[in-house]
Amino acid sequence: QVQLVESGGGLVQAGGSLRLSCAASGRTFSSYGMAWFRQAPGKEREFAAGISGRGASTYYATSVKGRFTISRDNAKNTLYLQMNSLKPEDTAVYYCAGARAFGVYTTGEFYDTWGQGTQVTVSP
Repeated sequence: QVQLVESGGGLVQAGGSLRLSCAASGRTFSSYGMAWFRQAPGKEREFAAGISGRGASTYYATSVKGRFTISRDNAKNTLYLQMNSLKPEDTAVYYCAGARAFGVYTTGEFYDTWGQGTQVTVSP
């Protein structure tokens, strides 16, 4: 059974940084694209960043581009999201997601495995 477990969320002041991690198990990690989605209170879940199976391709939402960096360590079966210059509008539950295939995908229907989420709160 495929399992994704996020960690690294917390409370940070605006302008600060956090690094999220997602530990994967249950299938060949490098064969699948991965992504971070987020859901703010009262809003729909949205794509934040994605990466292809071997890490050669990445894609970012406009709202996080230049501030967030997605990466993966296939030897450790772990996905990361480095978040810098955080803003209060980045406050959300962040979800790790595993795709059905190798590439980078920006919408949820391409993902079949989800973590439980980790809360990120950015204070003004």
